[in-house]
Amino acid sequence: MIDSLSIRNIATFDEVGVQLTNLKKINFIYGANGCGKTTITKVANNPIDTLYANCSIIWKNGIPIKVLVYNKDFRDKNFGKGTIDGVFTLGQATKEEIEAIQKMQKELSEIKDKGIKKKDSLTKLLNDKIELENEFKEAVWVEIYKKYETDFKEAFVGVLKKESFKTKILEEFKSNKTALKTYEELKEKAKTIFGKTPTVIPLITAINFDRLIEIEENKIWQKKIIGKADIEIAKLIQKLSLNDWVNEGRTYLQDNETCPFCQEQTITKEFRTQLEDYFDESFTTDTGIVKTLSEEYNRLALNLSNILQQIESSEKLNTETKLNIETFSAYLKTVSSQFISNKELLNNKAKEPSRSVDLISVKEQIENIQQIITDANILINEHNTIVTNYTTERSDLIKGIWKYLAEENNTKISTFNKKVDGLQRGIDALQKQHQELQTNYLAKNKQIKEANKNVTSVQPSVDEINKTLKSYGFLNFEIVPSKTEKNQYQIHREDGTIAESTLSEGEITFITFLYFLQLSKGSTAQETITEERVLIVDDPISSLDSNVLFVVSSLIKEIIKKVKKDEGNIKQLILLTHNVYFHKEVSFIDGRTPENVDTFFWILRRNKNTSAIQPYEMKNPIHNSYELLWNELKNRKDLSGITIQNTMRRIIENYFKILGKYGDDDLIKHFENHQEQEICRSLICWINDGSHSIPDDLFVEQNDSTVEKYFEVFRKIFVQMGHPEHYKMMMGEI
Repeated sequence: MIDSLSIRNIATFDEVGVQLTNLKKINFIYGANGCGKTTITKVANNPIDTLYANCSIIWKNGIPIKVLVYNKDFRDKNFGKGTIDGVFTLGQATKEEIEAIQKMQKELSEIKDKGIKKKDSLTKLLNDKIELENEFKEAVWVEIYKKYETDFKEAFVGVLKKESFKTKILEEFKSNKTALKTYEELKEKAKTIFGKTPTVIPLITAINFDRLIEIEENKIWQKKIIGKADIEIAKLIQKLSLNDWVNEGRTYLQDNETCPFCQEQTITKEFRTQLEDYFDESFTTDTGIVKTLSEEYNRLALNLSNILQQIESSEKLNTETKLNIETFSAYLKTVSSQFISNKELLNNKAKEPSRSVDLISVKEQIENIQQIITDANILINEHNTIVTNYTTERSDLIKGIWKYLAEENNTKISTFNKKVDGLQRGIDALQKQHQELQTNYLAKNKQIKEANKNVTSVQPSVDEINKTLKSYGFLNFEIVPSKTEKNQYQIHREDGTIAESTLSEGEITFITFLYFLQLSKGSTAQETITEERVLIVDDPISSLDSNVLFVVSSLIKEIIKKVKKDEGNIKQLILLTHNVYFHKEVSFIDGRTPENVDTFFWILRRNKNTSAIQPYEMKNPIHNSYELLWNELKNRKDLSGITIQNTMRRIIENYFKILGKYGDDDLIKHFENHQEQEICRSLICWINDGSHSIPDDLFVEQNDSTVEKYFEVFRKIFVQMGHPEHYKMMMGEI
């Protein structure tokens, strides 16, 4: 069945158009000539025509079936070419054969119904799956992507849309076998990989301080270096602790006997000998060692300080430094201070060899500095390894990030997969069952077509048309087989001459409609006579007298009964007409049932060259022509001024002039004073002018206030004539 029709941007239908929604088995559309009824039938007959690109048909359950349209195009197509295509029906079939075909048709219908139910169930599961996937998609976007966008955005390149991101996280959860790393590890590595393209960083110069520590630990610094103790002068020197003073003074002795201190002739040869014996070779050797080691230590300390300061300066300028510069600088400051202190101690030892000094050990500080450099070089080597293998490292990092994300959201993803798998199993099962039903449907339909071929004939449809023609007085022509073409028929007079060109408009209309009814029961092709179809009928009673009109309405009512009972292959009827009497006859049920759930009523109107439709659902808005006129007045906001004038005139003529035998003057005289009589006369002139003539050269569109002014006079006519209750009843005010 057709579920809805949309007609837009064609003929009298504007860009908004009309929508016939929730169509039922039986649909009645009433509308005056020129309001767009035929356009609706043309769209339904050929919706793929480019003329109707803005129109559409929606089928119930998405299953289209054959549409048969009766309108002027149908008559032009089938009559006027000299012959008529034969309509195949089950005319030659026995009762048993018809019952067998009907049984198969019923089985086919049951298969179709099962298929529709399976499809509905399948659609529900598919929608549930889509809803579940959309919820999951939104969840992972907010809870994963947005959470890690800042740190790992480079890993998300290529999946920056919700759908692709959802697909990626599911794939990684399923297939990623990378070793799991912590968030901190991944984040640190991402700083190198995901920043600007990394370059090789040179290693920081390693330091060697073994000799420095070796000098510091030499025992010479604690040794008191003094002269030989068994010399006579030694007792005095040592008693007075003049060892370093005397040793320093030796450098001032001259070659003569003059003392450098008192300038007396006291420096004898014997004194010189005692001094030399006191400051023997051992003393000289030790003081020499002190001097040499002091100089070496100071040189090594200076070199090491320079190296460390250079490292500090260089790494402070390096934006990619791996050195812990703050700690390094703190240790460097400490060790520099220690070197200064040790230099002073060494100078003191050199001047006063007899002193014992304890140098400050720089070992711990330098070892700490060495460790900082070692740690930095380890990081530099890792960085340089990454640079060397950038593509591989980048790929490994991205895999690691996705592995972490998948594992962190393990529960969420596992729950989703479990639900989706359950839905997919149901979908697969339903798809298989639906496919099996489709296969069975095609097989059964083929079986029906083969059975139809064996028992069909065109003659019964011809006989049925001729019988109907004769039954209703059309005795001077009939349908007979063509003498030259198989399954083709012609309309002949009693004398055997072809009658098609001499038929009246009413005769052509009637025989065309009878042919359409036979076509609705059968088909011009043997194999399709029992296929399901929708009938759309546009004004089948044009040019017919009242007797034939009754016949046509009776024939259509028989179709309506079968459609409502779901008998036969006609599944839906859409009937369009402008004739109130025909509409009343064909839509009449039984006098006791005012509404039917299988029936839908519409009124199609045109106002200012634009068509609009009003649904009435199960309530029939058309009772008789007189009531229809009042209905038009009640909906006058959708009508033009000329239409309202015409409607008022017809009501007054029907009620007062035809039934009440009143003339215009009688109506006018019932008003009490001259002024009111003139107003009444003005109304009658106005409605007669709008009904009987179209003053194109003087036409001015009436505004709403003018229409309402005369409508009030129209109401007062009923009041003055003593029929206010009739007015209220017809206007729905009581």
